Amino acid sequence: MIAFRRAALAVLVSLVAGGAAMAEQLRGPVTNLPLPRYVSLKGGEGNARRGPGLSHRIDWVFTRRDMPLRVTAEHEHWRRVEDRDGAGGWVHYALLSGVRTVIVDENMLALHSRPDAGSEVTAYLEAGVVARLQQCQPEWCRLNADGARGWAPRSALWGIDPGEVID
Repeated sequence: MIAFRRAALAVLVSLVAGGAAMAEQLRGPVTNLPLPRYVSLKGGEGNARRGPGLSHRIDWVFTRRDMPLRVTAEHEHWRRVEDRDGAGGWVHYALLSGVRTVIVDENMLALHSRPDAGSEVTAYLEAGVVARLQQCQPEWCRLNADGARGWAPRSALWGIDPGEVID
């Protein structure tokens, strides 16, 4: 029984050490920022290429300014990104911004004056609206969508990871 416990402990220590090593691997080799992470499209258009470089074919063109994108890889001045539908490719880093935005996934999403479903509704947002992310708590995020401001449930948004907190 003691030998079994020691073996189990050794496996557990190995898993914890392996998890720590994996956490280190989840950083971009160029920026040392976490992967994946969210950014937004800086301009009104951005070419997504099949590979990291101008010689690669354009597979997709993003045409929505401030659209949130998820960075999944880095290579020199290029970032592999995807949108909420999984479409994307390699985009030059100059086309991306660190400004955090989200897409509303729920039609007629109520924005509240406080992070509480019982609080006053300040506005309603249609599905697909891109809003600037101002703050996020575990369950609620504060948004600004063309001057309409308020709190929305995190579950109704794409562009923020579960448990991610933004002050």
